[in-house]
Amino acid sequence: MSAESGIATFRGADGLWEGHQVEDVATPEAWERNPELVTRFYNERRKAVWNATPNMGHLQLAAWQDRMHVQIITQNVDDLHERSGSNHVLHLHGELSKARSCGPGAEVHSLDHWEMKTSDRCSNDHPLRPHIVWFGEAVPKMAEALTLVRQADCVLVIGTSLQVYPAAQLAFEAEQGVPLHVIDPAADDLDVPQAKAWPCSASVGLAKLNAHWFG
Repeated sequence: MSAESGIATFRGADGLWEGHQVEDVATPEAWERNPELVTRFYNERRKAVWNATPNMGHLQLAAWQDRMHVQIITQNVDDLHERSGSNHVLHLHGELSKARSCGPGAEVHSLDHWEMKTSDRCSNDHPLRPHIVWFGEAVPKMAEALTLVRQADCVLVIGTSLQVYPAAQLAFEAEQGVPLHVIDPAADDLDVPQAKAWPCSASVGLAKLNAHWFG
């Protein structure tokens, strides 16, 4: 969804970032083993988001709020949906703009800057980590996301390879007969039964869907 805003994906380039496997920068074990590398990884991503702007896809979803209730469930960890004006955004995999205490309370703190340091501490003097759901960790908001999808009158699956579970499961959880649209350059190759495929970028696909619905 945010690729058109210049935000690199975790899964792009065969799962590599500056020569590092995702497993080296996005797991609890990576944090324990090399917090400096993990911190730098997320600082670079956070800096990119700080300098990015919402694309036309983000803006289209926000504009639809004038016509219908729009609930966004995103695997993205940026805040471009919020910055585009969307009011109902559920982040499955956490948020770059926040840090979480490693203490027993796991308090979440909003950041007003892009750079975290490994020496950062919460008010109770516990280390702060990125507020990200890493590989191997539970997805706390998955149950809420499942409920939302199962209650939906229409479901859009946008810009995902459907490789990361449990989030990919959501594409198959709509009630029988609910319209389902898949917008992705590889949409024709994604096996989502009874879905209307829109093989194009997020912004182009959403513009086409808007024209299809509203003329």
